[in-house]
Amino acid sequence: MSKHQPEVTYDAAVGAGLALFAFWRLKRTVFGAEHLPREGGAVIAITHFGYLDFALTEWIVWLQTRRRIRFMAKQSVFNRPVVGSLLRAMRHIPVDMSAGADAYAAAVEALKAGELIGVFPEAGVSASFTVRDFKTGAVRLAAEADVPVIPVVVWGGHRLMTKRRRVRFVERFGVPVSFAIGSPLMFSPDADARVETDRLHATMAAMVDGLQARYPVDGAGQWWQPRELGGAAPSADEAAAADAARDAQRAAERRK
Repeated sequence: MSKHQPEVTYDAAVGAGLALFAFWRLKRTVFGAEHLPREGGAVIAITHFGYLDFALTEWIVWLQTRRRIRFMAKQSVFNRPVVGSLLRAMRHIPVDMSAGADAYAAAVEALKAGELIGVFPEAGVSASFTVRDFKTGAVRLAAEADVPVIPVVVWGGHRLMTKRRRVRFVERFGVPVSFAIGSPLMFSPDADARVETDRLHATMAAMVDGLQARYPVDGAGQWWQPRELGGAAPSADEAAAADAARDAQRAAERRK
């Protein structure tokens, strides 16, 4: 589908997002916007520090290119009556975590058809606000579809809504949100997906470091700043332990 062809549901969602971010008076800064493709398929690989990273990334992509990202999201989200209908109307891709072959095939097909596919390689929000280990899906998708990976990092968006933190409504006004878009990366189907994924991780971690260094607000002592940079966020080990405890509790509840 052409990026210029109207999509009522998606375009309405974009409009709502634009209105909300304008209402909050978010202060956006974008580095590397020239790397966003104006046409053709690409995997948009995004860091994941906050729950609104998908909307913030679409915000920037829309403003720069008027293109729509088809995000890969957990099947459980699609199972919700109203939300699921909206996601399907926007042609996002449901992922069954126990059997992801169908989602993978659908994403490859969409990429070959010229779509942008949004992927969070960390497969979950990082409560430590440091870049966690990556799954290999982004690299494998791009290699099979013969399209580039576009690295996108977002810093500041987690101050709006994130894991294990209740952000007060008034705290969201005037928040600076910084974006860095990296050069397109191509991956060969013959290359080691794990090795190439580690290369992508190193690239994006360095991009995060750059945004943090240039962020216009001092994060010393703040809940949203990584512990290693003088903030009060959980350490990576503490965040991982909390995630493991949550997963164990959910598994126990499912067995009841």
